[in-house]
Amino acid sequence: MNEAMTVLMDRKSMREFEPKDVPSEIKEKILAAAMRAPTAGNSMLYTIIDVTDQAKKDILAVSCDNQPFIATAPVVLVFLADYRRWVRKFEQAGLSPAAPDLSDLLLATNDAVIAAHTACVAADSLGLGSCYIGDILENWETHQELFNLPEYVAPVSMLVMGYPTKRQLERAQPSRFPKQMIIHENHYNDLSGEALQEFRTDEQARNFFRMKYTSDFSAEAARSVAEIFKNWTALKKHL
Repeated sequence: MNEAMTVLMDRKSMREFEPKDVPSEIKEKILAAAMRAPTAGNSMLYTIIDVTDQAKKDILAVSCDNQPFIATAPVVLVFLADYRRWVRKFEQAGLSPAAPDLSDLLLATNDAVIAAHTACVAADSLGLGSCYIGDILENWETHQELFNLPEYVAPVSMLVMGYPTKRQLERAQPSRFPKQMIIHENHYNDLSGEALQEFRTDEQARNFFRMKYTSDFSAEAARSVAEIFKNWTALKKHL
């Protein structure tokens, strides 16, 4: 395999980091790579917050489902879906835009997540490890205040990065689902009962249901995302 494929195939999430800083030139390379990520119509519907304030990291370690390693990560990047700059530019150009729709939020979310994963791959290629924090979707009001987020801006992804510990490097890479469950040709293929049983046992499904699908953090994420939707379109009827 070539170098890029090796990075993609060998990657795994890292949740412990050595207590040493990431040099500024390395971080700049990661951010530069993120900004070269594919984007809808070159509109770059995202903003990246580089969280360097330790007090803010401490808050995120609690607000993102109580994960202490967030506070000790040398690099914390929050990726925002951002339609605000375009709405403001439309107004500056003498236009009268309506508020962005939920379709615009999904498009901006795509842009933000593509940029995030480009940063993720860049970090691995430079010897760092990283972990996605989906819990940034929780506690909208806390994060809105923490980052001074105005209308049409919302956090959709977060990456923490650093130099992984030996224990993390030696940890086994998690398995993925079988190819036939993920790659469908030309149309969606619903799994048979036998394939579903092969996919996960009933006990594994019950565990996932309790730990993820019906957990407290899942309920909070659902509540928080509803508030993000409300904030995204709240002014639509007034514009």
